[in-house]
Amino acid sequence: MRDRRRVVGSAVLAVGLMLTTACGGDDSGSSGSSGGGGLAGKKFVLMQGVKGDPFYISMECGAKEKAKELGVDLQVQGPDKFDATLQNPLLDAVAASKPAALLVAPNDVKASAAPLKRIQERGTKVVLVDTTVDDPSIGVSRIATDNNLGGQKAAEALNTLLGGAKGKVLVVSVDPGISSTDARVAGFNEAVKTKYTNFTLASDTQYSHNSPQTAASVIQAELRRNPDLVGVFATNLFTAQGVATGIRAAGKSNQVKVVGFDAGPDQIKQLQAGDVQALVAQKPYDIGVQGVEQAANAVEGKPVTAKIDTESLIVTKDNLNDPEVSKYIYKDSC
Repeated sequence: MRDRRRVVGSAVLAVGLMLTTACGGDDSGSSGSSGGGGLAGKKFVLMQGVKGDPFYISMECGAKEKAKELGVDLQVQGPDKFDATLQNPLLDAVAASKPAALLVAPNDVKASAAPLKRIQERGTKVVLVDTTVDDPSIGVSRIATDNNLGGQKAAEALNTLLGGAKGKVLVVSVDPGISSTDARVAGFNEAVKTKYTNFTLASDTQYSHNSPQTAASVIQAELRRNPDLVGVFATNLFTAQGVATGIRAAGKSNQVKVVGFDAGPDQIKQLQAGDVQALVAQKPYDIGVQGVEQAANAVEGKPVTAKIDTESLIVTKDNLNDPEVSKYIYKDSC
């Protein structure tokens, strides 16, 4: 869930990016669906949560690789900002074009439901990837990181970084109502309350609105209120970037440990620089591969797995060069 600035205007927008060359990546965890048959030339659309984000680019890479294997015409698009008011007009255009399948990362658990319902009712097979909606009738398959577990892993990483010491910690998230980050917050808070009771939550969850600048302001204000803060869990890429910047500007880098979520190129640079001490990396390439597989199965009338939880792993400076870790660093191009 990330941030781009242009505002999308018309509700009638072309569903448009043609299939580009496929890219490599890790294909572990994917299970077989073979090409040919009735899939050749079928149009699939991947609607990213936001354009230009390394997480969604990595997902796109996996989806393109599998689509090429199956002979599917995969078109990729997304809003310029993670915002349902920008994504929904794009979804309405998808409904009008009637693709065989739509892989979509909905921008809001409630606001995204109506256009997805319309798409599904027009016969398009809908697969939810990364994020979901509350309406359980939407989506033949839902594929996402186990984000609650990811939040628990963030608490574990923060506890390790602080050597089990006592102290105040803070969660900075994006916005309420996003399924993935809400689950990360819930998992972290649950772990703090039940397992890592040496931690005390400094305040209620703070929100960055997916802006690094806002995240920097949030953490600086929190440090004024709680100068003894020892740790922060930042639930996505741009939030972690801003938190690290704010802590550095406040001169608290030696005191406050930061655990981020996601492993984009910029976050890896922050990890290497010591501004962020640990990251919880998802496996978006795998989500893209499995999304196309499940969509293809649905189109062909084959069995579909209704729910797939993908894994996450903790990345630190110490394990960054391990091939089993580094292959999950997100891509900025395919």
